[in-house]
Amino acid sequence: MNRKHFLSSLIPVAAAAASLKASAATGIAVKKIAIPPYLKPGDTIGITCPAGYIKTEAIQPAIQLMQSWGFIVKIGQTVGKRDFTMGGTDAERLADLQQMLDDPNVKAIMCARGGYGAVHIIDQLNFKRFVASPKWVIGFSDITVLHNHIHTNCHVATLHSKMCNSFPDNWSLAEPIQIETILSIKQALTGQKLTYNSPEHAANRIGSATAPLIGGNLSIVATLTGTRSDINTDGKILFLEDTGEYLYNIDRMFYNLQRSGKLGKLAGLIIGGFKVKPDEPDDEFGKTLYEVVLDRVKNYQYPVCFDFPVGHQKNNFALKCGVTHTLWVTQTGGTLTEV
Repeated sequence: MNRKHFLSSLIPVAAAAASLKASAATGIAVKKIAIPPYLKPGDTIGITCPAGYIKTEAIQPAIQLMQSWGFIVKIGQTVGKRDFTMGGTDAERLADLQQMLDDPNVKAIMCARGGYGAVHIIDQLNFKRFVASPKWVIGFSDITVLHNHIHTNCHVATLHSKMCNSFPDNWSLAEPIQIETILSIKQALTGQKLTYNSPEHAANRIGSATAPLIGGNLSIVATLTGTRSDINTDGKILFLEDTGEYLYNIDRMFYNLQRSGKLGKLAGLIIGGFKVKPDEPDDEFGKTLYEVVLDRVKNYQYPVCFDFPVGHQKNNFALKCGVTHTLWVTQTGGTLTEV
C-alpha cells in the first residue's frame, strides 16, 4: 500500500474552495460540513460501545497506543458490559454515548467495535450539544448508522476507520499494513491530509471528481433508506464495503441504491473490500461483484474505483466522511486525496 501526504500544490485552491459549495464533477450544490477540531496532545478520546459488546481487556492495546500518542483515554460505562450480542442494554448504550457526546472534555469518541445495535438508539440521541461543539466520531461497519445520521442531520464530519478491536495486541510484532492503518487514525485525527492509492483493476472506470466523501457499509446504507438516517448522495463520492453477504443479496442492495436514487447523481463511486459468501451448490448467482456493480451504474458517467483499501480487512484506512476529496481513476489505479 502506497500512502503519502497530500501536496496542496497539486490541486488549485480555487477548486477546493468551490467544492464546499458544489461538486466539481456534477455542479450539484451540497451543504457545507463542519469539521470538528483536530486533536492535540492532552486531548481526551472516549471509548464506548453503541453496538456490539467487548471485554475490557480487549481494548487495552488501543488504550495503551492512544496514550502513547499523547491522548487521555476515557473508558465508557458500556465497555465490558453485555446484553447478549450488544454492549449493554439499549438504555445503557444510549446513556453512555449521550454522555460522551455531551462531555465538553471529550474531543473524540471511538466506538470499541461494530457488530449490531446502533440503530436501536439512534433516534433517541440528542445531538444539540454535539452540533454546537462538534467532535470526531470514529468507527465503521455498524457505526455507519452514526456516520450517515450525523452527516444528514448534523452536517458534521466523522471518521470511518478501524476500532479498538482491530488494534494489534503487540505493536512491535504487528504487520506493516496493521501499523499503517492504525497510524492513519492518528494522522486523520491530528489534521494530516492523506492520500490513498488502490491498484490497477480491469473493471475501473476512468475519470476524476472533487466532492464530499460519504458512505460506509453497504448493508447499513441500504437499510437506512427512507429513515431519518438516510443520506443524500447527489454530487458526492460514495464509498461502499461489506462482508459476509451472498452475491444475490449484494445485487439486491445495489438495486435498492439505484431505485432510491443514490447512484444516479454521484460524483464518483468507490468500492472497497467485499468478503462474499460462496454461492450454495446448484444455486449459483452467475455474476461477479464487479459485474453486479457495473450493471447498476452502466447508464451513468462518473468514475468507478474497485478494490479500494477500506472495509472488513487488514487494509482498512481512515476516511473522513463529509470532507471534500478528489478521486482520480486512471489505467494504473485509483487515488483518493483529501482537499
